[in-house]
Amino acid sequence: RMAGDSRFPDVDADGSEKSEEMEIVVNVGGVRQVFYGDNLNQYPETRLAELVNCLSGGYDSIFSLCDDYDPGKREFYFDRDPDAFKCIIDVYYFGEIHMKKGICPICFKNEMEFWKVDLQFLDDCCKAHLSEKKEELEEIARRVQLILDDLGVDASESRWKKCQKCIWKFLEKPESSYPARVIAVLSFLFILISSVVMCVGTIPDLQVVDAEGNRMEHPTLDSIETACIGWFTMEYVLRLISSPNKLHFALSFMNIVDVLAILPFYVSLTLTHLGAKLMELSNVQQAVQALRIMRIARIFKLARHSSGLQTLTYALKRSFKELGLLLMYLAVGIFVFSALGYTMEQSHPETLFKSIPQSFWWAIITMTTVGYGDIYPKTTLGKLNAAISFLCGVIAIALPIHPIINNFVRYYNKQRVLETAAKHELELMELNSAEGKAAGSRSELEDLSRESKEGPFYSSRIKVSHSDTFIHLLSEEKHHRTRLQSCK
Repeated sequence: RMAGDSRFPDVDADGSEKSEEMEIVVNVGGVRQVFYGDNLNQYPETRLAELVNCLSGGYDSIFSLCDDYDPGKREFYFDRDPDAFKCIIDVYYFGEIHMKKGICPICFKNEMEFWKVDLQFLDDCCKAHLSEKKEELEEIARRVQLILDDLGVDASESRWKKCQKCIWKFLEKPESSYPARVIAVLSFLFILISSVVMCVGTIPDLQVVDAEGNRMEHPTLDSIETACIGWFTMEYVLRLISSPNKLHFALSFMNIVDVLAILPFYVSLTLTHLGAKLMELSNVQQAVQALRIMRIARIFKLARHSSGLQTLTYALKRSFKELGLLLMYLAVGIFVFSALGYTMEQSHPETLFKSIPQSFWWAIITMTTVGYGDIYPKTTLGKLNAAISFLCGVIAIALPIHPIINNFVRYYNKQRVLETAAKHELELMELNSAEGKAAGSRSELEDLSRESKEGPFYSSRIKVSHSDTFIHLLSEEKHHRTRLQSCK
């Protein structure tokens, strides 16, 4: 493609041709585009604008910007993605860029960096998509790093640090080993047993009467409860001691739940043995009973061992907008229908609607389709108002359900994809380490291309591309796919 001499027919001998009037041809992945200097010079820092002024600098200047050049056709060759390039050149005509559907956002960002186009020209809708993909990659990198940290052993660490890491993996990462899975199952069973004991202990037939005639839990159930609390306490203390960041550990929501599940037992135990000396016995019993009710917090400990509950929590957090709309619809409906119900029922002598605030309760249980029947209309207009409020309540509740379900499904599928991607990255790292010697031959291929006697045309074929969206050249075999092709 290239002649051997260093003269370029695209520039006159006296240099009279101006860059604004210059016409260049760019061939990207087999797709040819014609550009004019006045358009490209609008953004002089971009790679295409630099092509206009690079011809006078010789071959070194040209090949620092492109992969190949044909002086006869004044055509620059690039081994890049043509679909992404078609989107990027919109900046020279419209001043903004939109990503075409189906292009990998990360690859598109790399293409923009190659063509030296600032990301500020990317439209806001595409920036949001790019940010989402960046967050996914950061999450994958975080998971891979966690796995590598678990696998790696630092010989310079003290014995206590190594012991801390082992305890942390043992209690926090059930997938790390078979004994860790056994501990996770045991913890799950203790939570279930404790919750069941709390419920069964309220059955009158299973309670015993103390010397003062007060009913209390059966001693056997109380012993089981004590054993469960002992397990929870030991688990929390070990996790706190082995935690890499103790402040973050203490302020974590699930760890706060753990404290709330454990603390009432010790407080009630303290009040039972010491509180009688400081206050009346009846007050002590009331305080103990109130603290025992707080044991229901331990049911939330199940979220630690259930990915489904974690996904549901995240879906609800992402659905605050939809939940807010639901509450707003219900609030408006409750106010309107309770006021109408109160007004329409005033003509009946035995009306149950004594006031509008009292009617709020009737509107709530009607619009949510509960209908206890403790308050109900007796006039014809009141019954018609109740029917309309019931139908409006069904519609108001049904509207936000679909987005909430979509958030749940999207997050659940995303977590599975991220787990698979993290494992795939680890496999690629192992593959790359195994093929390190083959990848190291890249410099030898470049030296061979410079010293080749078959001319510049052959040199351009074997030279490794400037594209950073392609993996290193390992061989000529067809089964080596590029990272760009994988994205497609």
